[in-house]
Amino acid sequence: MYRGIVATAVGGVLTLTTSTVAQAAPAPLTDPAEVAEIADQLGNERSAGIYYRDERLVVAVTDQAAAETVRSAGAAAEVVPRNAAELGSVKAELDQLAGIPNTAWSVDQSSNRVKVKIYDGVSDSDRLRIEKAVSGFGDAVDITEHSGTLEYTAYAMRGGLGISSDFISGGTIWTNTCSAGFNVQNSSGKKYMLTAGHCMEGGAVTWHRRSGDIPLGRAIAWFNGNDVNQSDYGVVEYSNSDVAPYGTIQYRDGSEGQISRSASAFEGEKVKRVGTMSQDLVGMVLATDATVTYADGTTLRHMVEASNCTVQGDSGGPLFSGETALGINSGGNYVDEPCGDSDGQADRSSFYEPVYKVLSWEGLKVY
Repeated sequence: MYRGIVATAVGGVLTLTTSTVAQAAPAPLTDPAEVAEIADQLGNERSAGIYYRDERLVVAVTDQAAAETVRSAGAAAEVVPRNAAELGSVKAELDQLAGIPNTAWSVDQSSNRVKVKIYDGVSDSDRLRIEKAVSGFGDAVDITEHSGTLEYTAYAMRGGLGISSDFISGGTIWTNTCSAGFNVQNSSGKKYMLTAGHCMEGGAVTWHRRSGDIPLGRAIAWFNGNDVNQSDYGVVEYSNSDVAPYGTIQYRDGSEGQISRSASAFEGEKVKRVGTMSQDLVGMVLATDATVTYADGTTLRHMVEASNCTVQGDSGGPLFSGETALGINSGGNYVDEPCGDSDGQADRSSFYEPVYKVLSWEGLKVY
């Protein structure tokens, strides 16, 4: 809005009056990268994350001036009591406890709190350790109880198809069954497949397509919580010239979906998941920087948590939204129980390695 001077002649007399003129509202921002840039400019002291609400991205801010800055740029804003730095310090305190099996915690931007999830198998003494660690943070922390234990979805070309690898242990031949994640390529066009790093356990590095037992190639890199980033991903180099890796996802009904880009996930984003054993095509991102410790004690950091269910054999499978690659399935709870026929699995959650980070680390891209 602005005020202007209007001159009016009445009966030969010039009269000056003020007039209020409405300025056009800026066009709503829909590009996540542009919204993220606005939050970055405000910094961690004045912003507190980005999330979807009613299918629109919202920037959490700590003062009205910051909210006006966001809105004047065409984005939605919500004023919250805690900034990103404060929430990050709470999570950092919890991360000192990382290693307690069957626990997960993350910054929840939409509620402006740190959410702690305690699954079955956590001892009373470990519960007390967690409660003591966050006792000074008041309502900045939300601790909830969840049933089931957190386990990898292991044991159980296009993303979502089944892959397998044999290895010998103790004189016995074992088979690891997992799911292909996304097909990717380097700058020269060499093709690779992304899957979960823990699928390589036991020395399973030579991979086949599960259907038809068609050779694919060998793993050239894999991590399962044993690298500096405490990540869970593997890279398989295609070596069979008879295999044609497509940049698509194959649904369990045989139809396909194209993947053309990768990006970071946003809290509240609607997502889909496909694996060789199951699929859950209607889910939502619950957290974008979760620290999770599985039942075997392995801790992973900076994981995406989603509401999609997952079962054993789905490890390595893709999490995506439209044509955007988001994550590589690592595990979840109730992995020994089937997914239902529709969304809304009671108390089901799953965890994913962010794809865009893997691509940056390995010098790869989707296509």
